[in-house]
Amino acid sequence: MTDLVAAAHGTADPRGIRAVHSLVRIIARLRPEVPVSLGFVDVDTPALPSLMTRVVADSNRAVVVPLLLSSGYHVAVDVLGEATRRPDQVAAAEALGPDPVLAEILADRLAASLRPDGDVRGVDRVVLAAAGSSDRRALLDCSAVAASLAALVNRPVEVGYVSGAGERLGAVLERTPGRVAVATYLLAPGFFADRIATVAARAGATASAPLGPDPRLATLALRRFDEAVARRWAADPSEPACACPGTRRARELARSKIVGGH
Repeated sequence: MTDLVAAAHGTADPRGIRAVHSLVRIIARLRPEVPVSLGFVDVDTPALPSLMTRVVADSNRAVVVPLLLSSGYHVAVDVLGEATRRPDQVAAAEALGPDPVLAEILADRLAASLRPDGDVRGVDRVVLAAAGSSDRRALLDCSAVAASLAALVNRPVEVGYVSGAGERLGAVLERTPGRVAVATYLLAPGFFADRIATVAARAGATASAPLGPDPRLATLALRRFDEAVARRWAADPSEPACACPGTRRARELARSKIVGGH
């Protein structure tokens, strides 16, 4: 059996913590035969390195699935670093984005924010609001999702950021003419989501809710898991079974903590 280790960014905001745990519980329910655990690359605990030490001590192999919307530092350094340190046991999956599924969820969140009728026809342009990154790969990933969203809603979509490199959200909104809506390209509530909502309100625009613990996100994470397993172990699909009762019990306890967590 291959473990799935979900790697999230982490947040001090309880709303964000609850959203991430809810998403991981959906992942676990969709694939009940796979041991699932959750670690963080920043802010929150358990930290990914310490979690991986425990997982590989109790498992034959594992895939780290970044619950991150774009490639960038945390994927290249934190997630790939775990696979590099333990190449025989650990593989790294790709980031969730870019993917058409993310644009679909964004379109749904955008429609929900356009009360009372949720009709995007009342909007001239959309601005995709992202946290931002200093890594060019992450910016390119956001642009790809913006293009997918534009095709879905049949409206021009630009990207604005609230940190890192790239043009700031406020500046993008200031130069964007017509009736504008803001699509929040974040996984969960927290500091950046609040910042996006504030900047959008100042510009007279409405910001959609973050993606949240959507079953489509969980399915996408499992697809990334399956892709990583196929890439890393397709030539050697077998894995030795562990008959140790203590080990099985430890895995059951770890799994119950995730499924019944926050």
